[in-house]
Amino acid sequence: MTEELIVEVNGEPLVPDVSGALWWPGERALIFADIHFEKGSSYARRGALLPPYDTRATLERIAQAMERRTPRRVIALGDSFHDGEGASRLDDVELAFLARLTSRAQWLWIAGNHDPAPPPSLGGTVAEEAAIRGLVFRHEPGAFFQMGEIAGHLHPCTTITRRGRSLRRRCFVSDGTRMVLPAFGAYAGGLDLRDPAIASLFPQSFGAYALGQERVYAVKGARKSATECRSAAAPYWRAGRATKP
Repeated sequence: MTEELIVEVNGEPLVPDVSGALWWPGERALIFADIHFEKGSSYARRGALLPPYDTRATLERIAQAMERRTPRRVIALGDSFHDGEGASRLDDVELAFLARLTSRAQWLWIAGNHDPAPPPSLGGTVAEEAAIRGLVFRHEPGAFFQMGEIAGHLHPCTTITRRGRSLRRRCFVSDGTRMVLPAFGAYAGGLDLRDPAIASLFPQSFGAYALGQERVYAVKGARKSATECRSAAAPYWRAGRATKP
């Protein structure tokens, strides 16, 4: 069995999951950022047609991650819907699918800038942010530094070079005091981790953890990682030159 990466944030051991979710074993909590349900239908309303299967595909990926991890708690870090009316565009099958998921764990919807008021009728509870033990869960990284911050919003990505090929991958970013999660939604874009919006959050050093097909890889970036990474079995990918999306 492949040994998993463990990244400590404010003393709490966390596992970046290959799905793009974050697993917190100490609380049996599974955390998703920027799910962006109904992004396809939102674009369609503006004339930019996309295949209308993003919500169903994303629900299936959430279900698979929950099946593997069996969480007691699920935290969705905001922008779970692409706009304020996204929940009303779910069809009956998707509503039933989501209801099954929210009934399987204590579900917390964090408000995002795209969905400042997720409807509580979907199950679970809604909050602006949540503090649990040494961690603080919010949508956008705070303007003022707070130890243990776990956030989304920025959709970090990096470009890696492996066997002569350059691949753009979503990634987690952390310096051991805070973490930014990759976007989970099927149609969510990405921002290069060297962009000032991300890099300015980590003025000293940071580690990046890129999603592979079957595992998460610690990436050697522009700076030496200050995050504890306890996986001797995890090979490193060399970070290539990345471009802003």
